[in-house]
Amino acid sequence: MTLQFELYWSFRSPYSYIATGRIVEMQRLYDLNVDVRPVYPLAIRAPDFFHRANPMWSPYLMRDTARAAEMWGLPYRWPRPDPVVFDRNTGSYPQEQPYIHRLTRLGIAAVERGKGLAFLDEVSKVIWSGTIVDWHLGDHLAGAAARAGLDLAEMDTAVTAAPARYDAAIDANQRAQAEAGHWGVPLMVFRGEPFFGQDRLDTLLWRLQQKGLQKRR
Repeated sequence: MTLQFELYWSFRSPYSYIATGRIVEMQRLYDLNVDVRPVYPLAIRAPDFFHRANPMWSPYLMRDTARAAEMWGLPYRWPRPDPVVFDRNTGSYPQEQPYIHRLTRLGIAAVERGKGLAFLDEVSKVIWSGTIVDWHLGDHLAGAAARAGLDLAEMDTAVTAAPARYDAAIDANQRAQAEAGHWGVPLMVFRGEPFFGQDRLDTLLWRLQQKGLQKRR
């Protein structure tokens, strides 16, 4: 019996990047389906979160993400440019966001084409691995889409033709994420039970195996 969990995931989340390769491997090894549900990052959904956060939060995030990536053998650097435009002078996030809206809508388009997880995996490597500067320029995203079995130009055309439809899908994902019981990413939800963070993948696998998860033949 194929089991399934929902994956709430953001293109601006380093922890989402760190988790994705292991999720890909889980789906390869086990009779498992991952229901990919892209969402906007907190900087877009709730920008006041960062104004209310303890000042120690950001330095710890930088230290912990670098450590987690090192532990899993992943190349890592904060993206250049950041997928979310941030005004360092005011500490605000402008409404005009040229990167994250496009990326997240493309995530929905990839899901609709049956390649959601592969697209997240390939694009997150381009953004977060630190091997590429100006990931948004040239053919970097097109190459990532092609490696996932997708045509970036075709997807961009579809998104541009009906952005409201993709925004509605993102909004539905965000409502479902909140209903599942957490606001963060990556969030995995199996039969209504939430597992938050890349460090909960082993716990998720344990629960799936409890419920009969089998390796693929």
